[in-house]
Amino acid sequence: MPRSKVERFAAVALAESGDLAQAILGEIRSEFPHLRLMEDESGEPKALVGIRRAIEAFVQHLAAGAADPRMPPEVFQEFGKGEGLNGRSLDSLQAVYRLGVRLAWRRFAEIGQQVDIAAPAMYELAESGFEYLDGLVEQSVRGYAEAAARQESERLRLQRQLIDRMLSTPHTDPARALGEHAARVGWELPATVAVGVLIRPAREAVAPAVGGGILLDMECEQPRMVIPEPDTAGRADLVRRATTGWSGAIGPSVPLGEAPASLRWAETAVRLVEDGLLPRGEVQHCAERTEELVLLPSRELIDAAAPRCLTPLQGVGPTQARRLAATLLAWLETSGGAPEVAHRLGIHPQTARYRIRQIRELWGETLDDPDRRFELLLVLRAQRLRGELPTTAD
Repeated sequence: MPRSKVERFAAVALAESGDLAQAILGEIRSEFPHLRLMEDESGEPKALVGIRRAIEAFVQHLAAGAADPRMPPEVFQEFGKGEGLNGRSLDSLQAVYRLGVRLAWRRFAEIGQQVDIAAPAMYELAESGFEYLDGLVEQSVRGYAEAAARQESERLRLQRQLIDRMLSTPHTDPARALGEHAARVGWELPATVAVGVLIRPAREAVAPAVGGGILLDMECEQPRMVIPEPDTAGRADLVRRATTGWSGAIGPSVPLGEAPASLRWAETAVRLVEDGLLPRGEVQHCAERTEELVLLPSRELIDAAAPRCLTPLQGVGPTQARRLAATLLAWLETSGGAPEVAHRLGIHPQTARYRIRQIRELWGETLDDPDRRFELLLVLRAQRLRGELPTTAD
C-alpha cells in the first residue's frame, strides 16, 4: 500500500477518533443498558477514554508500520478488575469489545474507501483489528484474574479470622460473638459443627475441595476445617471424598458455641495417628474411636494401675502371663463361658476352661467385684490397643 494512502487513512481516523469513540460508547450503552460505567477524575467515562485510546493506538500502529500495536493496558486491565470486583464474568465485557471492534471496522472500511485503499489491504486491516481485540481481551483477563486473586485472598483472611474466633474459646452466645465475622464471608451460622484437623500428605498438597459451606484454613501447619451441621445426610461422604489421601481426624458434633471441644478431641486423635496408634491414610471420626480416645491418652494412669490390677500374674512366666491376660480380657468382654472365650481367642474350649480355672485361682473373689472387673477391663483393653496383648492366646 502506498505510504501516502496509509498516512491519509491514519490522519482521517485520528481526527475522528473522539467522535468515533462517542458513537461506539453510545451503541454500547444502547445494547447493554445495565452496564455500569465508571468515571475518571474529570468526570469523563473511563470507557470512553479506553475506546478512544484503543482507536488511537491501533491507528498509530498502522501509520508507523510497527509489527505489533502498543496496547493501552492500564485502562483495559481496570475494566477486567471492575468485572471481577463486582462479581461478574468476562463474557459481557468480551461482548462489548466485539461490538466496539465491529463498529470501528465499519467506519475504517468507509475511510478506506475514501482514500482508495484496495480491498485486499482492507482485509488485512480487519484481520489486524481482531488480533488487536484479542490483545485487549488478554489485558482485561489479566486484570480480572488479579482482582479475583485479591478477593480470594481477602475472603480466606476473613475466613481464618472467623475460624480463629470460633475455636479460640467457647461462646455462650455464638450468634453475637460470631455473627458479624460469619456475615463477612457469607457463612450462615449453623446449630452444630464438627472440627477437623488434617495431616498434609505432602508439603505442597493441594487443599481438599470440601465445598458445602465447610470452612478450611490451610495456613496452619496442620490444616483445620469446620464442618457445619455435620450430621446432615451426605455430609460425611462429601468430606470423605474430598479428603481422600489425607490423614487426620474429625471431632464430635457439638453445638456451635462449643467448637473448641470438638477441636480438642480432633487434636488428640491426630496425636494418636502421629504416634502410630491410629491408622494413617484416612480421616478418622472421633465418635467412631471412643475406646482409643478414652484409653490411649490416659497411658500414665493406666500404667500406674496395671501393676496393682495384674499382681496375680507376677508369679508366672512372661509368655504364660500374656496368655492368661488375653484370656481374662476375653472372659470379661464375653461374660460367657469357655466356648465363647475359646471362639474369641481361637483356642480349644478345653484350653479355655483350664485357663479360666487358673484365672479364678489367681484373682479369687476379686473377679466378683464389679469395680475391680471394670478396672481390669480398662487396663487390659488399653494394653491390647497398644499391641501389648495378643489378639489370640494359643
